[in-house]
Amino acid sequence: MSWFEALILGIVQGLTEFLPVSSSGHLAIGKALFGIETSDLSFEIAVHAATVLATLLVFWKDILKLLQELFKFKMNDGTKYILMLLVSMIPVFIVGVLLKDSVENIFGSGLLVVGCCLVITAALLYLSEKLFARRAARGTDAGASGAGSNMSFKSALWMGLAQAVAVLPGLSRSGSTIATGLLCGVKREEVTRFSFLMVLIPILGEAFLDVAGGGFAASSVGGLQLAIGFLAAFVSGLFACKVMIAIVKRARLRWFALYCLIVGLACIISTLV
Repeated sequence: MSWFEALILGIVQGLTEFLPVSSSGHLAIGKALFGIETSDLSFEIAVHAATVLATLLVFWKDILKLLQELFKFKMNDGTKYILMLLVSMIPVFIVGVLLKDSVENIFGSGLLVVGCCLVITAALLYLSEKLFARRAARGTDAGASGAGSNMSFKSALWMGLAQAVAVLPGLSRSGSTIATGLLCGVKREEVTRFSFLMVLIPILGEAFLDVAGGGFAASSVGGLQLAIGFLAAFVSGLFACKVMIAIVKRARLRWFALYCLIVGLACIISTLV
């Protein structure tokens, strides 16, 4: 991998991490286009950690407020919210512990899996927006703006399950969790915020374990390329995070569904021709 390829892939990761189009799927497509073959996931972990850092920067006020509530050492809205975040992380933790090798093998399985998962992402996005519009027409728009949070432990668990399944390349993590939250009736602003916060600890934990286990030192990708990819993903991720918040507030997910469908079908066709 050259420094230019690392730059492009970093930008791709940053832009697509927060948009419901699957960053892992686009990284796989980018690698295929560049003819890059790596035997480890160190680059993916590095650029994902960069987008987590971007999330921390965008939501630092929310995170600080939650921590202040937590250290009051009593049950309150902030403590409850943190507990819901922890519940949402249980499924992906189980997948990470029990199925780590299987997930890594899937990442090397080619564009056919990516294409099929992008088509599934398209269907999920379209379904969630149609249901949202139907609720709005009936005057039961649970996702409308309003005071307070309507997140629940049940919604958090369902979003956590969606995040665990979205380890598949091509199945958008943000798209799956946001769509699942909307299907559960969570407010649009709230589901976006929760979706971005629930990924922080799993990604940072994965990066820490990779560093502690010597994964980056033994990576087939050079240190310069990892650094360039990290910086590119961080800068583009800052932009994409803010854009995604505005998009979900307006519930314009159908265009992303169409995009995922087109790219997914293109991936499938390219493997069959």
